[in-house]
Amino acid sequence: MRIVGGRLKGARLQVTPGTDIRPTADRVREAVFSMLESGRFDVSVRNALVLDVFAGSGAMGLEALSRGAERATFLELNPKAARTLKATLARLRVEDLADIITADATRPPPPPASAREGVEIAFLDPPYRKGLEPATLEALGRLGWLKPNALVLVEMEKGEVLTPPQGFRTLESRRWGRTEIHFLSHMPPAADLD
Repeated sequence: MRIVGGRLKGARLQVTPGTDIRPTADRVREAVFSMLESGRFDVSVRNALVLDVFAGSGAMGLEALSRGAERATFLELNPKAARTLKATLARLRVEDLADIITADATRPPPPPASAREGVEIAFLDPPYRKGLEPATLEALGRLGWLKPNALVLVEMEKGEVLTPPQGFRTLESRRWGRTEIHFLSHMPPAADLD
């Protein structure tokens, strides 16, 4: 598995052995980032703050950094996977552009100082068929991880149904093989914007 575009193109990504990590396939990442870079969603990866939730190998956040994101925060519960990701960041010499937080994505801590104003793009790749998406989205929205109008990409298995919580609107969904990506926009309730 490799980074498919940008300045780190071709760099190998490590997956922690013995863990239940399922990295987003190269061809899916390539298609998703082509959509993002086309301007389709009025958000640019370049200079964006990004969040990679259920990060695993960190493939989505690293792809964003390779393509010019300002900073990436990786949220991963598994300490082994977090250590492997830390080693990958160091090997690619991008550790100064990243934060790794080891926490449960359905009950995350408040954002670190580097993401205190919220991120423009968030990637969620939870384990398939566990139903973790609504609780994770709700927590990220409530705790201020996401800017208003942030683009949130949720990866699920084909056939799974996503019912976004209040404050999220589905823009479109795309399928590649057994992978389906839902593109959501985050808009907190008006009361939260006062």
